[in-house]
Amino acid sequence: MNVRTYAGVVSTAPTAYQPPTAQCAIERTLAVVGERWSLLILREAHGGITRFADFQANLGIATNVLMTRLGKLVAAGVFEKREYQIPGERARLEYHLTQTGRDLSIVLGALQQWGDRHLPLPKGPVTQRADRATGKPVSVSFVDEHGSPIDTSQVKLDGPGAAVSK
Repeated sequence: MNVRTYAGVVSTAPTAYQPPTAQCAIERTLAVVGERWSLLILREAHGGITRFADFQANLGIATNVLMTRLGKLVAAGVFEKREYQIPGERARLEYHLTQTGRDLSIVLGALQQWGDRHLPLPKGPVTQRADRATGKPVSVSFVDEHGSPIDTSQVKLDGPGAAVSK
């Protein structure tokens, strides 16, 4: 890799991924997936997109931004790279969700559900959350240890983990 420095101070080399170390799990998660483009890339991946050109075409994202976001998501273990080759063309990379990345479906579902509820479109939702096997609608919610739904007003997010940082 060619690395240039300007006046011996500024480097054009990409910074290496550093795993987040904040005490707060929300803050650590946002350090990995909190950028708008990262979440939109994840949305596309959960819809089956794996190829760079398809991410770029679907999102209208600049090449450098897509490369940076995918690199960070790979380094964080959200995606894994796999090589593929169309006959007669050069080898390219696909980006496949790992289990870590698939686990983010609940986050995407919660964001979608919140947007549908609090920022609705005049004609209603564009897509629905549904069970893949039955097609029946599903929703994202908190459940207790027995699987019973709990109203969000009854959920405390500043549990024992918050005490560690005090």
